Amino acid sequence: MDDELEDRVLYQTYVSHMKLMSKFAVGIPTGLNAGVNTPLGYFWRLMRAYALKPEVLVCGAVLVVMLVYLQAVDVWSRTLLGRIQYTLGRSTSKFAANYARDKLIPNINKRVIELKAMIAGRPTNTKQDEEETNIKDTKKDEKTDGISVERKKSFRKTMSTSQTDECSKKIVGVTDPELLRKLDQLLPITREVRPSKPGEKPPPKVDTASYLDGDKINYARLLTDEVLAVDRLLVEAAKKNMDVAGTTALIALLEGNKLIVANVGDSRGVMCDGKGTAIPLSFDHKPQQQREKKRIREAGGHVTFNGVWRVAGILATSRALGDYPLKDKKLVIADPDILTFDLDDHNPMFLVLASDGLWDTFSNEEAISFIKERINEPHYGAKSITLQSYYRGSLDNITVVVINLKDRKYNISENKKSV
Repeated sequence: MDDELEDRVLYQTYVSHMKLMSKFAVGIPTGLNAGVNTPLGYFWRLMRAYALKPEVLVCGAVLVVMLVYLQAVDVWSRTLLGRIQYTLGRSTSKFAANYARDKLIPNINKRVIELKAMIAGRPTNTKQDEEETNIKDTKKDEKTDGISVERKKSFRKTMSTSQTDECSKKIVGVTDPELLRKLDQLLPITREVRPSKPGEKPPPKVDTASYLDGDKINYARLLTDEVLAVDRLLVEAAKKNMDVAGTTALIALLEGNKLIVANVGDSRGVMCDGKGTAIPLSFDHKPQQQREKKRIREAGGHVTFNGVWRVAGILATSRALGDYPLKDKKLVIADPDILTFDLDDHNPMFLVLASDGLWDTFSNEEAISFIKERINEPHYGAKSITLQSYYRGSLDNITVVVINLKDRKYNISENKKSV
């Protein structure tokens, strides 16, 4: 009996308390109680009768929780699908990156060696070196053509390979421009790149000595010419292989206390000076930049937002090596920006050169701070920051090069992760 009485008292107390709280929570100002006939009073009565019922409030809270949950699942699933697509898909930019690496760096090294020899007064074997280089390039191109035969077949739009080759053999000995033009019109239409016609002139060869300003090398002009020359070769090779992808370039050249950095695209270099400050060595070429946007529009293109700002809604960088569909219309160019730094003014500890996969998840300052704490690791922190960028959700290729300049120890460590 006592228990039942206690339950009733507790129940009455609970009901009284809830009534009091309800009046306090949904109580309305005096102006709204003035009369039911007022529009505001009528609206408030409807709200209390329908919208502010406990079951309505509970259902609303459940819906909000479900929406938040579904949004979180959607973001997670899109990230997961993106990872799967990047993992299963083969990035065609590997062809462009490997081609630029195999051509560009050796060419720059060769030019610098020749120029150093000229300054020192030593003879150079330029012609012999060119002949050897041409022979090696021919062999590489033959291998590349052999590998890409099967790929080209799928892109044929008219007649077979044998017919095209047969027609090509017949015109080898013909030199009359008018006859060549007519024969060329009879050839099957394909996407294969043919040799230059008689009216087309190859780019003029630049005399190596022209890069000398007295006893100093004009690295800005040298790097610009070499980058553009390799880009022309890459575009021709990419057309033959039906490879529309491209690559970026970030070149750091050390000469004594001078650091010369050339950049094409959205790879980025950052220097940690003696005070631990992050100093940019390059600036990303993005289509939304005022200078780049103006150039693209003057070339007849446009910049649109598709996840990120893109050239013609396709490419997220406004400068690149390769990418010939956009290169033919000059919407994307390969002209590098070049900056020169005096290392005596900065007393640098190390340099970080990395592709945009790192900078999608790290700021300049964060990267410098991260590497500074791990500079004594076997890879100078390059491996650690690459993995950390991947763990943070970077979906792009991540390449990181750390150059340790502390006490002028020019040690280099590179780490890559393809996502």
